[in-house]
Amino acid sequence: MKVKTILVSQPEPKMENSPYLRLIEKEKVKVDFRPFIHVEGVEAKNIRQQKIDLKDYSAIILTSRNSVDHFFRIAEEMRFKVPDSMKYFCQSEAVAFYLQKYVVYRKRKIYVGKRNFSDLLPLIKKYKDESFLLPSSDALKPTIPEALNELAINWDRGIFYKTVISDLSDLRNVYYDVLVFFSPSGIESLLKNFPDFEQNDTRIAVFGNSTVLAATNASLRIDIKAPTPETPSMTMALQKYITSVNKK
Repeated sequence: MKVKTILVSQPEPKMENSPYLRLIEKEKVKVDFRPFIHVEGVEAKNIRQQKIDLKDYSAIILTSRNSVDHFFRIAEEMRFKVPDSMKYFCQSEAVAFYLQKYVVYRKRKIYVGKRNFSDLLPLIKKYKDESFLLPSSDALKPTIPEALNELAINWDRGIFYKTVISDLSDLRNVYYDVLVFFSPSGIESLLKNFPDFEQNDTRIAVFGNSTVLAATNASLRIDIKAPTPETPSMTMALQKYITSVNKK
């Protein structure tokens, strides 16, 4: 069956040269964006209940833009002035760049990984005498605390925000040829919103091993998968699939 409509379970990209725009133009398909999950901040009193006192830390480990936003939100709510001496360990350049929203970049001690959390570990290890705080969501890959424990550093995790399932009830009678997922939470949201969901001719596209596992465990048929050596991005995987089925 040909692909004419796609629903991506994420917010619409803000960049003007989004690869999704190129996909729309080239393949003449309709692509909609709808977050299946969203983030809600945890209150400062809850942080205190976790026995987190911001003044006890000399370094912050930041894995995403959400972790940046909610660390500084909590600092403001607690009326904690983040010292200029604070060290920031950012998982990627994108996270480090986003940090400029809150700090003067050139005047701070910022250490940047390449992309994956494992790339950041050698930098953290160099400063093992620091006291590290990891602001995170309630859903954290178990490999992250495992890796930090192996470094034998002084660190704490604080749950600063939570991943919440979005209400998708308005989509109950809306059909898409392809549903695109980037996390197990997205799969969970689909099944929570539509417990009687039947896949039938709907194609499922998934990104990442954990999402593949979640879809498989939910007995969903996976038709499109990324990343692969041939299609490292989701848009490339969609492009390849659409080109294949639409030419028939």
